Amino acid sequence: MKKIKEFIKRDIAGETVLVPTGATAQEYNGMMTLEGIGGFVWDHIEEADSLDALVALITNEYEVDAETARKDARRFIQQLIDAGMVVPETPEW
Repeated sequence: MKKIKEFIKRDIAGETVLVPTGATAQEYNGMMTLEGIGGFVWDHIEEADSLDALVALITNEYEVDAETARKDARRFIQQLIDAGMVVPETPEW
């Protein structure tokens, strides 16, 4: 997975959010709040070469079963794709 827009992860008022920068700020109106494992997924999405690899990273870091991690990660990644923040580079995603 490749991040395709310039977003900065920030902690604002106790919440973790993705804030658009530069020209992206004109294209993307607003911020995306990262809940649960969202911040971890954002930080590691480019190093994982598949959803399975990302799920392994999540289950190694958090006390969560693989099925829940897969469901939550898949839903969040789809939101990132729909928002134009990431693009799959391989079919494994």
